[in-house]
Amino acid sequence: MTIWAHTLVKNEERYIWYAIMSIINHVDKILVYDTGSTDMTVSIVRSIIKDYPKKVILKEVGEVTINTFTDVRQEMLSRTKSDWFLVLDGDEVWWDTSIENLVRVINENRNLESVVNRHYSMTGDIYHYQSESTGKYRIDNSSGHINIRAVSMSIPGLHFEKPHGQLGLYDGSGVLIQNRSSERRVHMDEISYLHFTNMRRSGSGDSLVPKRGFKYKYVLGKEFPPDFFYPEVFFIDRPDIVPSPWERRSLSFEVRAQVESPLRKIKLKLPFLKKTGY
Repeated sequence: MTIWAHTLVKNEERYIWYAIMSIINHVDKILVYDTGSTDMTVSIVRSIIKDYPKKVILKEVGEVTINTFTDVRQEMLSRTKSDWFLVLDGDEVWWDTSIENLVRVINENRNLESVVNRHYSMTGDIYHYQSESTGKYRIDNSSGHINIRAVSMSIPGLHFEKPHGQLGLYDGSGVLIQNRSSERRVHMDEISYLHFTNMRRSGSGDSLVPKRGFKYKYVLGKEFPPDFFYPEVFFIDRPDIVPSPWERRSLSFEVRAQVESPLRKIKLKLPFLKKTGY
């Protein structure tokens, strides 16, 4: 089975190199669409293209709104000429074994339509993560920090609907992919990648990205043990323009998180404060 990855970005300089490089040897092509980055994101992607000119395709589409964001997602889907596609956001960094297992599952199960993956939701720095109870996504009988990350292109009428923040992938009958038959979906048991969505992802451009301010969270979280095995890509040589991932969160973050974390726990328990999207 052939697999293309879709990476739609704006101001993702902190993690984009690690995200792309973590899966580059396991997929057939990576479409990177940039929506007006003002930081080093595009330069970092171009540095990858120098080594992988036939595998990584960069398109700079310019500024988008929360509505035209969906159009860009659809264009990427329409351009894809593979059996499957993988959603790879610029803040998602995979382990080698996890992406290998995903590819293996796809190749060994010809009737599959989608694959659900678990992730660590990072908080403040690379050393801390949010507890599983804070993950509110639910697919089939599973919940937590989960997402559908791989989808078969064989699903009839595959398309995106709704604006950024509520975006969904649907079939030709208007059914969300996660609501199609669970018999054709696999849930990977392992935690597949680190997700930095609730952290600073740009040194200068986070405030320029629509709705990113809603994602940033001051959460104490849990600390990984000293022997925690991070994704391999963090230990390979990187270009000088790629920021180090090993910076510790600031004291001001810790203090604010001490105040906000208990309030966030209360909020998570109040059903009338729950919402879809952001």
